Amino acid sequence: MRRTALLATVTALVAGALVWPAARQADAAPVTFAHPGVTVSKSQLDFIRTKVNAGAQPWKAAYDQMMASKYADLNRVPKPRATVECGSYSNPNYGCTDEREDAIAAYTDALAWYITRDDRYAKKSIALMDAWSAVIKEHTNSNAPLQTGWAGSSWPKAAELIKYTYTGTWANSGRFATMLRTVYLPEVINGSNSNGNWELSMMEAAVGISVFLEDRTSYDRAIAKFRTRTAAYIYLSSDGALPKTVPSQNLDTTAKIVNYWQGQSTFVTGLTQETCRDFTHTGYGISAISHIAETSRIQGEDLYGTDVGERLRQALGFQSKYQLGEAVPSWLCGGSLTLGLGPVTETGYNALHNRLGIAMTNTQKLTEQNRPSGSNNLFVAWETLTDGDNPN
Repeated sequence: MRRTALLATVTALVAGALVWPAARQADAAPVTFAHPGVTVSKSQLDFIRTKVNAGAQPWKAAYDQMMASKYADLNRVPKPRATVECGSYSNPNYGCTDEREDAIAAYTDALAWYITRDDRYAKKSIALMDAWSAVIKEHTNSNAPLQTGWAGSSWPKAAELIKYTYTGTWANSGRFATMLRTVYLPEVINGSNSNGNWELSMMEAAVGISVFLEDRTSYDRAIAKFRTRTAAYIYLSSDGALPKTVPSQNLDTTAKIVNYWQGQSTFVTGLTQETCRDFTHTGYGISAISHIAETSRIQGEDLYGTDVGERLRQALGFQSKYQLGEAVPSWLCGGSLTLGLGPVTETGYNALHNRLGIAMTNTQKLTEQNRPSGSNNLFVAWETLTDGDNPN
């Protein structure tokens, strides 16, 4: 009887039929938000601080990489603008790179503060956040939603660390919160009907901002939109003959779906909506999915135990296999792939392999091969440091 019950439990878990013990009711914001709670928790931070101070690898090498980067430069001069104008492929680029990189620098300095306890880094992070919150009013042109999503993913990560771990003062934290609420959140919360990586990055920003603002309504709205988009971004055979769709996109025929999936008409588990476009944009989508799942876990709702975790696992494995050099079959993207997945595997790999014990051979090989992973200079930064083999 005991063996039968155990077998039934394992079977149900594999099928995703059971809710993980720590999970709340699906898609409900926490009654009380955990802080710091955007992609990295205090227990994770304490773990990496201990490892870095002990000179342990891969964390020390990842830390050294971060501290040697331009983002940790204490002489960095912020370049805020009232209007950030970003066209397609950042043409024009009026403040787009400056905003994204100042936001990554603020997060980098916040991490440096936590690990070193050198308050020069906390003050630098604050100076960067204050510079932008004093000036920016809007994002314009065709890439405005994506730009807002990218920069808006990094700002709350920095703000969470400073507000909830720095022992000094941050006089303008309220002004920074107002910036997130009035300039960033309205631009991302409604999502996008463009390629899926747009909406996923926008929802990453919306979720992170909602945590910092302790806005339960926007958090729930962002998570719901994220769940729908993730299911429409990564295909599982259990979805049926065709991928799931986002209702507002009206992809109501096979021809429309195939066109949206970059002309790919053979659907296999782990394929993403942008695999046949290129792996770089696919990596953006995978990364945003892992970041949102990680934030939700910190907030008490473990999406890794839902279809989100299964889709993430399969997407990581599928893309990693070809990134590592496996021959591309003729039925996949016409037999040719544009590689360049980027430093996006650590968070999902750590959650699914290290915490949940799922074998991920290809993802593991690629992750370890790429260590220490750095930044993509858009919204991903230092994840070997924060997520590499981190049990917390």
